[in-house]
Amino acid sequence: MRFGFMEDFRNPVKWRRPFPEFYRQILDQIVRAEELGYDNVWLTEHHFTEDGYNPALMATAAAIATRTSSIRIGTFILLLPFIHPVRAAEDVACADIFSNGRIDLGIGQGYSHHEWSAFCMNRSERGSRMREGIKLMTRLFTEENVTFDGKYTQVKDMTLSPKAVQDPYPPIWIGARGPKAIKSRNPDDFKVAQLRMVYCAETEDQAWEECQHHLYHLFDFYAGILSEANDAEGDDVPLPITCAEDIRHSPLAAELMIGTPDQVARKMEAFKAKYMCTDFIMDSQFPGLDPKKGTKSMELFAKHVMPAFR
Repeated sequence: MRFGFMEDFRNPVKWRRPFPEFYRQILDQIVRAEELGYDNVWLTEHHFTEDGYNPALMATAAAIATRTSSIRIGTFILLLPFIHPVRAAEDVACADIFSNGRIDLGIGQGYSHHEWSAFCMNRSERGSRMREGIKLMTRLFTEENVTFDGKYTQVKDMTLSPKAVQDPYPPIWIGARGPKAIKSRNPDDFKVAQLRMVYCAETEDQAWEECQHHLYHLFDFYAGILSEANDAEGDDVPLPITCAEDIRHSPLAAELMIGTPDQVARKMEAFKAKYMCTDFIMDSQFPGLDPKKGTKSMELFAKHVMPAFR
């Protein structure tokens, strides 16, 4: 199992730091994670949020590439329907060059009604736009003088230059949230990444005290956009909590890996026995959390938990 972590660069108003300072702190955290032996950093995308959720993944990937040397840099996920596929291909190639071939290209169709409305785009086209965009991008990565007459994009005699370092192009991952997304697919034929919330501290009480209010901000955000999207079973189920202190004693806690390293390791054992996963992705830098605390949690996980599951 490979181990990665996600970074969303969220900076909520309640805990806001100057964005240049905050971005530098997260870049420092990523550098430290590379030193600790993490395999991947995964970047997540949303648009027009009050907490500054990262909207520009390839620019961020290029910034990370210039500060690191070995950790792979993935998008988790790039919302392709919102970007012209040619510009997406150029941005991916550029980031792959800056990183010397360390980009993983996770692609998704997007689900937030707010985003689709703000872009004045038809949400019902999201799947077809994504599929057409991937088709054009892979041709640009591998062919010369590409002519493409799609429903949404047309190009003529186009040659991508420069091309990506990885041959034929960076690995492509597809975001999936429910059974429909993986219908007729054999999981054994693919790498499978799964995300979990992870937070380690010296004591269980300390872990919860440090992270619960930031987790509540996270849950509240996703409860809103997922209930409106209602794409997968359970999206419209209200949260079983009314405040941050409820989380620890709610049904949500069963799927959270929060506590001492020993407690988190036991949860990892249960996770490994229950789910297929080649790439474990942990979210530890919750919105508004002091990056020093997030980094400390990642240090504890890397030292006391990760080695047993390699």
